[in-house]
Amino acid sequence: MHYTPLFDLHQQAKARLINFAGWSMPVQYAGIVAEHQAVRSQVGVFDVSHMAKWQIRGGEAIAQLQQLVPSNLARLQPFQGMYTLLLNPQGGIIDDVIVYRGEGACWLISNCATYDQVKTWLGQHLGDRLEDLSANRILLAVQGQKASAVLSAVVGSAIEGLHRFAHGIFSLWGADCWIARTGYTGEDGFEIMLEVELGRKLWQELLGMGVMPCGLGCRDTLRLEAGLHLYGQDIDETTTPLEAGLGWLIHWAEVKDFVGRLALLSQKEQGLKRKLVGLEMQGRAIARHGYPIQIEGQTIGTVTSGSMSPTLNRAIAMGYVPTAYANLGQELMILVRDQPQPARVVPRPFYRRHVP
Repeated sequence: MHYTPLFDLHQQAKARLINFAGWSMPVQYAGIVAEHQAVRSQVGVFDVSHMAKWQIRGGEAIAQLQQLVPSNLARLQPFQGMYTLLLNPQGGIIDDVIVYRGEGACWLISNCATYDQVKTWLGQHLGDRLEDLSANRILLAVQGQKASAVLSAVVGSAIEGLHRFAHGIFSLWGADCWIARTGYTGEDGFEIMLEVELGRKLWQELLGMGVMPCGLGCRDTLRLEAGLHLYGQDIDETTTPLEAGLGWLIHWAEVKDFVGRLALLSQKEQGLKRKLVGLEMQGRAIARHGYPIQIEGQTIGTVTSGSMSPTLNRAIAMGYVPTAYANLGQELMILVRDQPQPARVVPRPFYRRHVP
């Protein structure tokens, strides 16, 4: 079992801990719904130190990474970031990642569940340019409508000038910390990477300011409402960006050579056999991961993610279905505890934050 540097503080806060991909992680503190609502209306802080953190050194770092992703990293100016994918030769998704361009180096954040695969894959292509920062850095996510106001009170107002996916080095109590304006909740927010002792101090400072500590439970309901993919459920090495609704990450005209391009071109030309769709239950039944999706009693697909939405007060889900049944408004049945329950294909995201 792996533990983040904040493990003892989670215990002190009476967090309920679970095994998540080999990490002992808080699933909730005050409760999933309370934490979810705190992020949607105020601000919450998550310990996401289990995420893998990589630095690629050298002025050619972006060029070296380019062959591994379908998005044009040349679009990035220094201190900008981009959400993209690592693909295998079959066009399957090794992981979804964020690449941040710095000066003379870049950073890449990937999922903990894919740590070994990503380390091997990046190591094969990047060699000794790759540095693993995962074990000696804390990563916190401050998320919510008031995230900017709260964090600027600690770090300074300069962070308010960061645009979405922009990042920079800021001074915190006389030490440097790395901050990016990003998140996994559908709200405004920041991710902060910093040395262990500084990270522990920041966590305690934020809780002392009244920021709600949040666990993986509400992180999952928040990201699902925002229509964001969970690796290992909604995407994996057997799914392609085209099937998963991530075709917008493929910059066909700008990136002529990347791992998986030929396979994706073939799939594009032949036509998709399945698509990931948003689903809304028509009653109070809740669709969960792994539940069968049916038409006239025949299973045609599987739910990949599902939950009751605390914000919308209705059950929502995502799942793969044949393209013939992927049109908006399509009526389907989902087998919930062996009972077929009605659902409808709806647009994603299910929730979009209001920007004044």
